[in-house]
Amino acid sequence: MSELILGIETSCDETAAAVVEDGHVVRSNVVHSQIALHQRWRGVVPEVASRSHTERILPIVRAALADAQVTPEQLTAIAVTHRPGMIGCLLVGLAAAKALAWRYGLPLVGVDHVQAHVHTGLLADPQMPLPCLALVASGGHTAMYLLHEPARTERLGTTRDDAAGEALDKGAALLGLPYPGGPSIQNAAVSGNNKAYDLPRTMLGPDSLDFSFSGLKTALLYTLRPQGAPERAAPPEGDELRDLAASYQEAVVDILIKKMRRACEQHEVQSLCIGGGVARNTRLRERLRTDPVLSSLHLVLPDLSLCADNGAMIASLGSILFRRGEISPLDLDAIATPQAGGKAKVRR
Repeated sequence: MSELILGIETSCDETAAAVVEDGHVVRSNVVHSQIALHQRWRGVVPEVASRSHTERILPIVRAALADAQVTPEQLTAIAVTHRPGMIGCLLVGLAAAKALAWRYGLPLVGVDHVQAHVHTGLLADPQMPLPCLALVASGGHTAMYLLHEPARTERLGTTRDDAAGEALDKGAALLGLPYPGGPSIQNAAVSGNNKAYDLPRTMLGPDSLDFSFSGLKTALLYTLRPQGAPERAAPPEGDELRDLAASYQEAVVDILIKKMRRACEQHEVQSLCIGGGVARNTRLRERLRTDPVLSSLHLVLPDLSLCADNGAMIASLGSILFRRGEISPLDLDAIATPQAGGKAKVRR
């Protein structure tokens, strides 16, 4: 009999639910984005996000079940994000998952949101050889992990300041581009010269696998507004805007590529996978496919729908945990912070 897991994700500003069969067959994957709600603030407002989740969660779950042609009684278990994220947002998804689990007598499986991104490679390519180097790059997280085997990962490095997606959002704001910044910069950069501006790549120590993007953001600020110069009357336009966007995007991507290369030099890996919203960036994907070192690995570049926050990745990792017998109690807590420490095992 097939194993059907309902995955629920509400850690930030996407209300998402999906049904995944046997850990890798996506029967449905429904996502409602709140971008329009948060554009005026150029960032996610927790109270606004949690209210929207409250309004959307049940219709999204119903849509996921309908798309999958599954009834709640046919489900094997319910997986739900319980960390990390915005507490109010997490609580909405948890409440829905607990209510469904109690009503239908189903096991509940708590899932770490970041670890779900790390495991996306196994959802996209169940035969992906291990160990795998996994990059998670989004607005809230930028880190590299070794995926040794399902549910056993080791964090190699993380950001010391801004996440890559956060850096793109802040760069877009400086350039006068709309929120969210990643897609806006990518669109503006299409016809730009990515070598027009020499922006810094902060690599930290010679062996460091940590990231830093705050210096890049400051460099863009001073490129636009040199110290001692009068305030700009308006944001850049035309070729200046396109070249700045292309150069800034290239710097962000270059840092990610160089850190992944460095990780491959320090650790034996057979494959490479990317996840998180920044993993949708076309320039990053192009660089991975053409890089002489990284392209020699088994590359897993998941479908764009599996990179940003979604319920399918929660259901997929939930399936792995369920098979290991890692069932969560109905008093499972929401936790705002990621798992601490250099090594992270996905356990409850």
